[in-house]
Amino acid sequence: MGMNILIAHGGGPTAVINRSLQGAVEAARDDGRVGRIYAARFGAEGILAGDLIDLTGASAELIARLGQTPASAIGSCRRKLTDADYPTVLETLKKFDIGAFFYNGGNDSMDTCHKVNELAKAEGLDLRVIGIPKTMDNDLTCTDHCPGFGSAARFAALSASELALDASALPIHVVVAEYMGRNAGWVTAASAMAARLTNCPVLTYLPEVAVDEDRMLADIERAWAQGRGLLVTVSEGLRGADGKPLADTGIVDGFGHVIPGGTAQHVTDAIIQKLGLKSRAEKPGLLGRAAMPYVSAVDREEAYAVGRAAVKAALAGKSGYMVSIQAVRAPVYASSMELVPLADVANAEKTFPLEWIAGGNAVADEFFDYALPLMGGDWPEYAILR
Repeated sequence: MGMNILIAHGGGPTAVINRSLQGAVEAARDDGRVGRIYAARFGAEGILAGDLIDLTGASAELIARLGQTPASAIGSCRRKLTDADYPTVLETLKKFDIGAFFYNGGNDSMDTCHKVNELAKAEGLDLRVIGIPKTMDNDLTCTDHCPGFGSAARFAALSASELALDASALPIHVVVAEYMGRNAGWVTAASAMAARLTNCPVLTYLPEVAVDEDRMLADIERAWAQGRGLLVTVSEGLRGADGKPLADTGIVDGFGHVIPGGTAQHVTDAIIQKLGLKSRAEKPGLLGRAAMPYVSAVDREEAYAVGRAAVKAALAGKSGYMVSIQAVRAPVYASSMELVPLADVANAEKTFPLEWIAGGNAVADEFFDYALPLMGGDWPEYAILR
């Protein structure tokens, strides 16, 4: 009888998280040493409830369809486990005779992974624990980038370009677009691609640099005076000079993070009230992480690779690691999968480099050198007639 394995998803899904699940399941089937393949229904919630999905007998066709399914096919949650929860977690692992546990998620999920690994060792439980990286925010440390980011960045770049073309075609209002990113501006930075693909002025504001609202409005007024329309892109977690979010929902999620929101509307209101200009707010929101037509080919393949690598590592006897993507960009882009200790990743956050933020409202070329290979090729060449 082979080793039983359990896979769980944590945090916000991405367009390619199920591709990692596909990679893990297919690697387990290909190896032949795996017994039953379980998935936790709604992540940590399912583990605590002992509510597992048995994927062992799922058809190859159904598993293959995971690669074209957005969000999380097995469900996810934002549940931060407490010390009181971990004994229940271990009981579920013992009940289903789990020999390898894989958690696909971001910073908080890697912390959970690390704690489960340490507790299993302390309890003398024969369990291998491997983290699978996932976050569109691209804020995990010890990895060049995260699965989910390339596709979210491509969405931000193309949707911002479409908004920029619209803003410059009918230049009657300042368009303000809000992209996801609580503390890290990686995805919003990709929206600055609109300045490369269109002739519309674009100002981009990231949460790593606090904004002086008066200066922001002066910059907006100056850019608007060029008479070619204007697109302003902002991170949802953009902060003012006082260090507080410009827009705060007052709600805390299951991980204890304050949920930002309404930044684009806040900036739009200020433009209308203080500058006397017309303005409108746009917020793609969850579409930015769930839109399958924007999936990057590189992102799709790397998401699959990290899932396979995680299972291979566990079957090789490894435990207490996260799969990390290492990449080179010259002479051509190439990546490989390596292992990094979970202790080095848990709860750490990689923010956008300050040196890549130009003048407080533009993105330096170095970012695009880094991100373009991850976002995929085939960029549109728009007809610019004005």
